[in-house]
Amino acid sequence: MENISIDIIIVRARILIALFMSYRLNFCFGKYLYLITDLTFNKSGDCNLNGSIKYPYILFVVIALAVAIGGYLVWQSFQPPPPSPGTPGPGGGGQPTQPKQITLVVISRHGLDILGKVETAFLSSSIARKYNITAIQWLTPAAHLWVSTINARGDIDVAWGGGPVLFDTLFSEGLLKPLNGSVLNVVNKLPDTISGSPAKRFDSNGNVVWVGAAISSFGFTINKDYLKTYNLPEPDEWIDLGNETYGLTLPKTSVGVANAVTSTSNTRMYEIIIQCYGWVDGWKIITLIGANAEIYDQSEAVRESVISKRIGVGLTIDFYGYTAQIQAPGAAYYVLPKDGTIVNADPIALLKTSKNVEAAQAFIEWVLSPEGQKIWLDPNINRMPINVEVFNTPEGKMRQDLYLQYNLTLKAATIEFSDELASSYEQALIWFFDSTIVKPQAELRSAWIKLIQAKINNKISQEEFRELVDILTNPTKLTFIDPLTNEPTTFTMEYAQKINPHMKNVDFRTNICSIWRNAAIARYQQVASALGG
Repeated sequence: MENISIDIIIVRARILIALFMSYRLNFCFGKYLYLITDLTFNKSGDCNLNGSIKYPYILFVVIALAVAIGGYLVWQSFQPPPPSPGTPGPGGGGQPTQPKQITLVVISRHGLDILGKVETAFLSSSIARKYNITAIQWLTPAAHLWVSTINARGDIDVAWGGGPVLFDTLFSEGLLKPLNGSVLNVVNKLPDTISGSPAKRFDSNGNVVWVGAAISSFGFTINKDYLKTYNLPEPDEWIDLGNETYGLTLPKTSVGVANAVTSTSNTRMYEIIIQCYGWVDGWKIITLIGANAEIYDQSEAVRESVISKRIGVGLTIDFYGYTAQIQAPGAAYYVLPKDGTIVNADPIALLKTSKNVEAAQAFIEWVLSPEGQKIWLDPNINRMPINVEVFNTPEGKMRQDLYLQYNLTLKAATIEFSDELASSYEQALIWFFDSTIVKPQAELRSAWIKLIQAKINNKISQEEFRELVDILTNPTKLTFIDPLTNEPTTFTMEYAQKINPHMKNVDFRTNICSIWRNAAIARYQQVASALGG
């Protein structure tokens, strides 16, 4: 069948309407003429002119008017329909449709201080205007809630900050969308690795699914004035923070850390200690650090406590240390541990749930560009940029102190660190830390203080001290009932890897955490009892 456009159908309909209206006019005028002439009709309907035209002038006017109206109706039927309101006409007139205003939704582990500065700078940029991005909605849930939050909302555009392991988890959950388009012009200029650690993650087809937006190192920040006041040595290794020297001031704490449940940067430091010293010795060091420390909910609080001299040393990511140095000059100092650290890239990625893919990638492109990287140079932020070109900008040339730290960071004593290994037990690590160190810290610290005092007062030998420390801290000597098998087990690395996937199940997690906490309290009380407490 012939394809007929809607325009042709409309024109044909108008012609039929015009002809019908012309017929109706002629019919009406015919009746009118009957009144002004002496026309008669026979029974067959034929017209006979028996009379004469009484009013010839009126007849002429009526006929001319009928012809004119009929002709106008036929002409009008061939004209295109007028443009609808808001649609430009052929000559460009009318009111054009306004482009959609976009609010980007970004999930992030960055602090609100950073996010506020980013929002102000980006929304005033030419890229934001080009893509009509008028607002950013920030979401900042704890890392273990990211997967469920992204799936539940279904509209988050960008993930930013939180470390490689978190982003590898998003990748394994199928939540990352490969980057494409003009953003790759910037991405391809950035390094694939940094100090041996990945700065980009590729899928099986070689597409970039996440890219580092900043560089991070991990260590601790000290306050020299506090350490002098309490006659404590300046630490330069992770293990220093867990020795009895820093327990001498207890119950006043001289060390500060953040809970693994709420701090991805401190979680990474616990993972570094474990991969540096091994599973058993690593956990022994972490547990004693927990006994010595004030445990905060957020790593920002650790930094602030160092600056204010509430504590003498705190686990911090590098840029918190540099900020402390600026705010407490001469007293605060950031230390890269000599027993090993890592330097890694802090990622940014496009999520598969994005409803604004082009705008989201434009935001990522801006973050990675020298213009966006200037955010890290702010004296209140002090992060290491991934794009070294930012140091060639006027703002970058004013931060030669940060450029010096950048080069020192790349020369830091780094360990061979496996993101894959850390990811394989990370959730188990996080909740074991919370259940055996944070929740029962009072019992842990009480036993640790008694151990230190017993050693100082020569009530126990050095060998007995080591044996009791082993009972207090060794994860493979903490016996508990595995809820999966109902059999006795211990917290080996293999067991942590086995239960890691189950930690997403709230019921399982609640149960195992309760079991761990009770087992930990029992062994801390066992050590205290052995010392006569």
